[in-house]
Amino acid sequence: MDNLRPTDLKTILHSKRANLYYLEHCRVLVNGGRVEYVTDQGKQSLYWNIPIANTTTVLLGTGTSITQAAVRELAKAGVMLGFCGGGGTPLFSANEMDIEVAWFAPQSEYRPTEYLQAWTRFWFDDGQRLAAAKLFQYERLGQIVRHWQQRARTEASFGCDAERLSAALDASRARIEHAPDHTALLTEEARLSKILFRLACEATGYGDFTRAKGGSGSDPANRFLDHGNYLAYGLAASATWVLGLPHGLAVLHGKTRRGGLVFDVADLVKDALILPQAFVSAMRGDDEQAFRRACIETLTRTEALDSMIDTLKTVAIRLGSGHAGLRDEGTA
Repeated sequence: MDNLRPTDLKTILHSKRANLYYLEHCRVLVNGGRVEYVTDQGKQSLYWNIPIANTTTVLLGTGTSITQAAVRELAKAGVMLGFCGGGGTPLFSANEMDIEVAWFAPQSEYRPTEYLQAWTRFWFDDGQRLAAAKLFQYERLGQIVRHWQQRARTEASFGCDAERLSAALDASRARIEHAPDHTALLTEEARLSKILFRLACEATGYGDFTRAKGGSGSDPANRFLDHGNYLAYGLAASATWVLGLPHGLAVLHGKTRRGGLVFDVADLVKDALILPQAFVSAMRGDDEQAFRRACIETLTRTEALDSMIDTLKTVAIRLGSGHAGLRDEGTA
């Protein structure tokens, strides 16, 4: 039987792909035409297939290695590749170690230019860029209200106060609408996140909580938040790559992050999906693997990548064509 190559597979749209992998203590290689990861169990080597045609992102953690042939096949299939520390954080770059989010993107001379051209029509105008940032924030609020309410209805372990959540989001929506600049938007984003942390603590009975990023010795909720956020960054990097948008063309986080657009896009789902799952998993006593599995399942079930791509396309088309109306369509 001839070896199967990624180019022989039917293409699955990135927005419909189901898999996002985090691997550690293994080797990634090509075996019989398939990309596999190999783990050692005693004197045996166990081979596990990676269905690359249905995969968006592969994160390689501690104790991993990958062959040139495997990288080539992943690139052919359009899979985003990132190197990270144990448990999915922090994410490392091969060329600039001080950059938090940088990915090895598949190279192709035939990426679409339609959305990049629309993006650059508005991006150099401060007012238009602020309008784009507000559209992102409106969509973020819409994601939060939909998914928090759905979780509260279906999970006994997440008893969210619907009235307080609605009041917080309404207040945030008003502040976003009247924000005069990007600094005001960033301040409001951080203010709402603190309220959401408090609501999530109360919804799960977690107790006292203080957000502390990047500390491996911090409490479970903090570790899970760091871990889950990097899964969202992986999807965000895939979404921007699919549409041909460089990570430096951010609309909100660009002043402090070279890869700011990845942060902008990931924020669409971080508070809506990752944040509540972090507290639910922490209270349940999940380990990193169980939490990661729950996050990936949630991101897939809610079609998070689809929503990221759709938001980017909507912003590019509306502002790139000069239609910059800011009605709150994302939370209607």
